[in-house]
Amino acid sequence: MPYEIKILDLLDIELESSFLVLARNMGKITRVKTWGYLILGGEDPILVDTGAASPEIMQRLHMTGFQTEEMKLENQLAKHGVRMEDVRWILHTHHHIDHAGQDDRFPHATVITTRRELEFSASGIMGGQYPPEYVKHHIDRLHTPGALRLLDLDISGPDELFPGIVADMAGGHTDGSMNIMVETAEGVACICGDVLYDIQNQIVDPIYQVLDYEPQSTGNQSTSKRQERGAIKKALNSGEFVLPIHDYPARVKCGRVLSRLVGDSVPGLEQPVDHKTTSQTNQMGMGAEEFSPEPVHAI
Repeated sequence: MPYEIKILDLLDIELESSFLVLARNMGKITRVKTWGYLILGGEDPILVDTGAASPEIMQRLHMTGFQTEEMKLENQLAKHGVRMEDVRWILHTHHHIDHAGQDDRFPHATVITTRRELEFSASGIMGGQYPPEYVKHHIDRLHTPGALRLLDLDISGPDELFPGIVADMAGGHTDGSMNIMVETAEGVACICGDVLYDIQNQIVDPIYQVLDYEPQSTGNQSTSKRQERGAIKKALNSGEFVLPIHDYPARVKCGRVLSRLVGDSVPGLEQPVDHKTTSQTNQMGMGAEEFSPEPVHAI
């Protein structure tokens, strides 16, 4: 059953650059996107991550959030003919402050997450990255019939949630992060949350890396660097597309990025990546240019 994945533009965040890519542009402020993903083609619309509760909440992490009227979740859904009350299922890559903030607006939906992520979010080990009101909301769902489904992917292995949609442990970023693999008309798309932040500077031209196919770490993970890099490689090898939450999706093959998606759909318009234009400069710490989407025909 092929699905189509719509990219929901929910929030822009200004933050310190090396938070995204370890040791890159330290002390410099950069702005990143925050997506949600809407999966269409099944019996009911499925929403992956709900964004932050509000732009202002990002100040708790000394970051600045920006949101236009068009970027509000209900307006992003409406662009694709979906109302808030139409959403039957919410899947979470993880529960950080910019990923699980609007679940309370879907009282009749079932939230699907991992038991380990709920345990981890309630532990307090990552402080403000898990706001107390988010944690309480998910704990409350534990006591509301049908409001929460907990996956034990670390024990059970991959779990097919719906025909053609499979959840698996991500293995990086947080202890309970999960990848969501979705069958599309052009192959499997792996929604990988924050396992990967910056495709250009972690994968295409990774800073400070001399090993072939060795990704650069992020500046924000609860796992070890080895676990995180293994998780990045797992996501890159989990299908034909990789869909992070804070960067434009990419088409991949054999762990290498072939092109970037530049529209609001997966599959959709693509811009090829020319690996010949990347250089040793990023390995020296100078950094490559940021990716700027320019719509072209699909390849």
